[in-house]
Amino acid sequence: MTVAYHQRTAVAATLGLAAAAWVATVRQMHGMDMGVATPLGSFAFFVALWVAMMAAMMLPGLVPAVIRRARSAGPVRAVVPFVASYLVVWTLVGALLYALYRPHGTTTAGLVVIAAGLYEITRFKRHCRRCCRARTRSGFEFGVYCVGSSIGLMVMLVALGAMNVTWMLVIAALVFVQKLLPAKGAIDVPLAVAIVAFGILIIAAPGFVPGLMPSM
Repeated sequence: MTVAYHQRTAVAATLGLAAAAWVATVRQMHGMDMGVATPLGSFAFFVALWVAMMAAMMLPGLVPAVIRRARSAGPVRAVVPFVASYLVVWTLVGALLYALYRPHGTTTAGLVVIAAGLYEITRFKRHCRRCCRARTRSGFEFGVYCVGSSIGLMVMLVALGAMNVTWMLVIAALVFVQKLLPAKGAIDVPLAVAIVAFGILIIAAPGFVPGLMPSM
């Protein structure tokens, strides 16, 4: 019963943090979306927002790993440092994206989306995705594998609109499903083809994709 209680407590805390992060993120993003031309603001602002985004998008898919941690050593002693170190990895990714990011046009966004689609079917992506479903020694290690699994989708999000809640929801759903389901060509290949086709559409006819450009 104690183990079950620890698991329930850990899951509730993780999902509660994710829900709070969604609320904070949506509030912070209000009125800031300018599509592919979205500025990221100051470094401190973006990193803080990025951490909230990653907590909102990634923590629901972290629940199976959290349950394993809670089963082995209790919710506070094991889960808190596990989740914290996991978010540290994504914080470093956010800092790198900030350094590389520039407001861009639809052609660049389309090319990034195409690259993200092609990444979905690489061997490295499959390897990281398998490791994301396996037992790991720390949240940092788990985070590194999850970055390898989801980085294409995250870069795609930033390219389409870093402050766009709709794209954030879509990418979060894809990441969640991929964390829970094993890699299968029957699912992954059609998804990759769809993402590549979407990137081509962005380049060829950006007007057909809502939200890419700021409303006048």
